[in-house]
Amino acid sequence: MNFKRIAVLMGGRSAEREVSLSSGRGVMKALAEEGFDPVMVDPGDNPGDQLFRARPDAVFNALHGRFGEDGTVQGLLELMRIPYTHSGVLASALAMHKQRTKDVYRAAGLPVVKSIVVDRKTAAAGHLMEPPYVVKPVNEGSSVGVFIIRKGDNRPPAALGSDDWNLSNEMMVEEFVPGRELTVSVMGDKPLGVTEITTDLEFYDYEAKYAAGGSRHILPADLPSKVSAETMALAVAAHQALGCRGVTRTDFRYDETAAKPRLILLETNTQPGMTPTSLVPEQAAHMGISYAKLCRWMVEDASCDR
Repeated sequence: MNFKRIAVLMGGRSAEREVSLSSGRGVMKALAEEGFDPVMVDPGDNPGDQLFRARPDAVFNALHGRFGEDGTVQGLLELMRIPYTHSGVLASALAMHKQRTKDVYRAAGLPVVKSIVVDRKTAAAGHLMEPPYVVKPVNEGSSVGVFIIRKGDNRPPAALGSDDWNLSNEMMVEEFVPGRELTVSVMGDKPLGVTEITTDLEFYDYEAKYAAGGSRHILPADLPSKVSAETMALAVAAHQALGCRGVTRTDFRYDETAAKPRLILLETNTQPGMTPTSLVPEQAAHMGISYAKLCRWMVEDASCDR
């Protein structure tokens, strides 16, 4: 379709607001370079009214986390019949809820580890599985609120039971998978490559993701060709099983410590970051697609009924 005026949804009220603003600024600049007329929309208490006043031809959704990536904004855009980027209502909601994501993966025959969902105070009270394991909010992104409980730890972190906790009360407790951190972006139904992520921090957390120098990206990952091909095939399978559209990024652990090396899916991000340190633009560039052309492709892919 011939879109011209593009509302860039950015900021919002999730724990990932600052990252979203960074993504949005990059997208605004790129769309202007590509000849579009971008307008910033930072959703407040009445995003429907904000969008009505902006009168866009389409929406580039650069929101991250809850209230932007979880199907809620997508539902509003469907009601308003404004074409939008990335995944639709159901795929967004499924991918945002980590346990529902695993249910879909499992049903599609994709490799996952065991996990349970409990209230955060239950997770704080004592070990619910043998360490090492991971505790994380079931519906946050960017590794916000993630704890790794190591072998020998007497109890889970007290922060989980704190009155100052401002994230989801519903937590996922899952088996810790040792090994290498891999990620694959999917554009349409095409994988863009495999990146290995390394960091000197405890794990690939929020700081490692977004702080300059917080992590190192090895692209293409130094893997046997068969493993690279399998990782990319699994990312496409995850994208399709969830019913995703546009661009996604699926994260993996590659565990070489077992007798037989294994790939484990962790989660699929339906609205990956578009910041200066983000992985999707980097993988696209590796395939010869500039940041601006990537943004153009996403806008041209926008639609309702996703």
